[in-house]
Amino acid sequence: MAEVAYRAASRIYPGPPPVRAVDKLELEIADGEFLVLVGPSGSGKSTALRMLAGLEEVDEGGIEIGGREVSALEPKDRDIAMVFQNYALYPHMTVADNMGFALKLQRVGRDEITRRVREAAALLDLVPYLDRKPKALSGGQRQRVAMGRAIVREPAVFLMDEPLSNLDAKLRVETRAGVAALQQRLGATTVYVTHDQVEAMTMGHRVAVLRDGLLEQCATPRELYDRPATAFVAGFIGSPAMNLRTAPLVPDGADLAGLTVPLSREVLDRAHRAGLSEVTVGVRPEGMRVADDEEKAVDLTVELAEELGSDTYLHGRVGTDAEARRFVVRTVGGDAPPVGREIRVTLRDPVAVHAFDPSTGMRLG
Repeated sequence: MAEVAYRAASRIYPGPPPVRAVDKLELEIADGEFLVLVGPSGSGKSTALRMLAGLEEVDEGGIEIGGREVSALEPKDRDIAMVFQNYALYPHMTVADNMGFALKLQRVGRDEITRRVREAAALLDLVPYLDRKPKALSGGQRQRVAMGRAIVREPAVFLMDEPLSNLDAKLRVETRAGVAALQQRLGATTVYVTHDQVEAMTMGHRVAVLRDGLLEQCATPRELYDRPATAFVAGFIGSPAMNLRTAPLVPDGADLAGLTVPLSREVLDRAHRAGLSEVTVGVRPEGMRVADDEEKAVDLTVELAEELGSDTYLHGRVGTDAEARRFVVRTVGGDAPPVGREIRVTLRDPVAVHAFDPSTGMRLG
C-alpha cells in the first residue's frame, strides 16, 4: 500500500524572520490517488513535494508513506520516483539507457532491465525511439522518457514537479491527458505539482490549493469550483477567475452597485452573528449575462472583449468608485459590443452567488 500522509509537516527557513514555506500541512493521500498541489508562486507546493521526496527537511511534524514515518530517511530509501521540470536526461545515452540507468545503479540484472524498459516504452509509445539520443527527440518525447525512467523503478509513489511547463500550449494539453490516462492504467499513488489551475482541474482526483505555505482547501475539482471554502480559492480556481467584490448587506442580500444580490437566510444569519455589515460577493463569469431593458441590472463599461469562438468574455468595471474591481461576463461568441460601450448586466442564476467573510475570507454557508 502507498498511502501518503503529511502530519502537521512544516518547512521553516531561517530568518530573520523565519519563513514558514510549508506551515503545519495536514493532508492524506489515498493509495492509487492522483493528487495535485496547486497554488501561485511562493505558495509552498514545490517545497511540500520536495519534503516528501527527502530533498527538503521536515522541521516540524512528519511525513508517512505506506504508514511508515519517512522524515528521517534518505531519498533513496523512500521508495519514490520523481519527474522534474528539467528532464535531466543524459545526452550521451540512448533512450533505453536513460530509462534503465537507475536500475543499473541498483545492480538489477540486464534481462530484467531490458524487460522493464520495454514495458515502460510500450506504455509511453517510445519503442521506436529506444536507440535514439535525447537530442533527436521532441520536447514531448523527452518528457515521456523522463516519465519512463520513473516508471521502470516501480516505486510506491510518483512525484511530479511541473513536468509539462517546458512544453508549448498545444503539446501540454495533449500530454496532460496522456499523463492522467497513464496514471489510471498504472494505479500508482501520484503527487503532482503545478501552478496552472486548469491543469490541476483536468488531471487530479483531488486538488490541494496552497497559499503562503497554508492549505486553503483540498477537494475534488468539482467541489472546488462549486463550493470554494475561501475567497482565495474562489478567485484562484476557474478561468476566467470568479468576480469578487465587497458589498454592504441589505435586508434580502448584498447591494452590488445598486443591484440586490440575493443571499440565503443561512448566509445572512451567519453574517449577522459575526457582526458583519458587508460581505465579499462572488459570481463566476457564466453566472452573469447581458440584461434585458426591463430587468434590474448594473452598468458595466466594456474595457476588453475576448473572442474565443463559441464564447466571448466581456471585461469591464461595475460602478464608478475607485475601488471597483474588474468584472467579467460570459456572453455568446461573435456578439461583442465595442470597447467603451456601457452595457447592463445582471445575474444569470441567483443561486450561484457565493458569499465570504471579508475579514477572514472564509465561506459563509
